[in-house]
Amino acid sequence: MSVTPRIAIDAMGGDVGVRVMLEGAAKARYQHDRLRFLLVGDEQRIKAALDNHPNLRAASDIIHTDGVVSGEDKPSQALRKARNSSMGLAIDAVKRGDAGGAVSAGNTGALMAMAKVALRTMPGIDRPALSALMPTLGDHDCVMLDLGANTDCDANNLVQFAVMGAAYARTAMKLERPRVALLNIGTEEQKGTDEIREAAVRLRAAAHLPMEFVGFIEGDKLSRGEVDVIVHDGFSGNIALKTMEGTARFVTDLLREAFTSSLRSKIGFLISRPATELLRHRLDPNNHNGAVFLGLNGVVLKSHGSADAKGVAHAVHLCAELVEKDITRQVTEDLGNFRRGSDQ
Repeated sequence: MSVTPRIAIDAMGGDVGVRVMLEGAAKARYQHDRLRFLLVGDEQRIKAALDNHPNLRAASDIIHTDGVVSGEDKPSQALRKARNSSMGLAIDAVKRGDAGGAVSAGNTGALMAMAKVALRTMPGIDRPALSALMPTLGDHDCVMLDLGANTDCDANNLVQFAVMGAAYARTAMKLERPRVALLNIGTEEQKGTDEIREAAVRLRAAAHLPMEFVGFIEGDKLSRGEVDVIVHDGFSGNIALKTMEGTARFVTDLLREAFTSSLRSKIGFLISRPATELLRHRLDPNNHNGAVFLGLNGVVLKSHGSADAKGVAHAVHLCAELVEKDITRQVTEDLGNFRRGSDQ
């Protein structure tokens, strides 16, 4: 049985901080008892929270620091705090090899900047991409990238994102040949920007890679489950992500209003409760929490700042899985194969 590397937890990040981050880590530990942790933050507050989680306490070491990156800190400000902040020290633990991966619910821009400086990008990668799993109507989730790390992307960036996203899909969803598509304003070959069309030409020529490029996909098909990896620049991707999240909340709120509008509606809710519970589960963002920075020499996951303990546990599980399956090595190998195939 392989030993799961330790996961460094930025205990001070997120909207709530220590309590939720440690509750999530404890939940992950109960479900996966081989997990070990490096908890980074205010030692006194961490120890107080660990009193409620003896199982987590037995599997954890603490790195004390008073430094915290706030949600208002710009990346440049956060970088100056890297040596003394809980976020910076968690990433540094990955760099030193003291942890296999890091999870933080803190400032996304700061986390990206610190991770990029500390871990550096892989050979063959110009820019890391923020990637997450999104629910679909298909048999499994869909990988989307980039979700906001890079607002402007050229064809090289999009091709690299596609290769990394396919490796992620094979790792997280156990797919042999993930179906990859570029987000576009139409499915015809002449549609889209020069960068998107050029990326498509290069991906069609990459038949030697363990993925299937299926062309373009429009925004109304993102959740249909017809593809496994959706590639786009960070500007479009972040808008698409926020729109999907807002739509999910809109549907949930509409159902709540509809089922409480009258006595008959309340009776109808009781009858249809199994179906509505399934819908609520599918739309709950905590069941898909955890965005990974692909393209770095190490595993760093961003948990949503408002995630509850279940959401944090999901991010921790995903981090451990990517470390165990060595996503960094898989991406490196795929990039090497892509370059060799392109040179032939």
